Amino acid sequence: MAVSSPDLKAFLLATPIFGGLSDASLDLLVSMLVERRFDVGATVVAEAEPGRSMFIVHSGELVVSKLADAGRVIPMARLEAGDFFGEMTLIEMQNRSATVVAESPTVLYELTARNLYTYYKADIHAYVMVMQNINRELCRRLRRADNRIAELDASMTQIRKRHVPNGRARPSSTVEGK
Repeated sequence: MAVSSPDLKAFLLATPIFGGLSDASLDLLVSMLVERRFDVGATVVAEAEPGRSMFIVHSGELVVSKLADAGRVIPMARLEAGDFFGEMTLIEMQNRSATVVAESPTVLYELTARNLYTYYKADIHAYVMVMQNINRELCRRLRRADNRIAELDASMTQIRKRHVPNGRARPSSTVEGK
């Protein structure tokens, strides 16, 4: 169902992805959003499935996870009010990169690729602002992932040092050009 609410507008303006939009641009965006509700344990999106929309978390808590070897599930992130996910499918037009499951009753607002294109045609300035905000968040996520990889490599180096004769660890591989 499409949504229109002063409370929703205030909520969206307070989120980093939509902050700074004019009242008219925000009204247009709100008219394109569809409210989605999920119960505890519901899968919102599944890794590898096709996707052509993103979601903004209005309320609730969700867990983002990826499948590993032998079907093991690895939690990657927790989401709460103000967070968003699914944007990667809009940018790169690939299948979902992770699974997102509701950990509590959840209310999301969905923005489809088709509506985002309509937004682009109607208000290119606002569209560019939204895309820049999405890209900023993607950069923050990439930096966090880089830091986690570096911490993991440091931990693995310490473990190798403890298990190699004379305490000498073999050099770990590094990523060139970063």
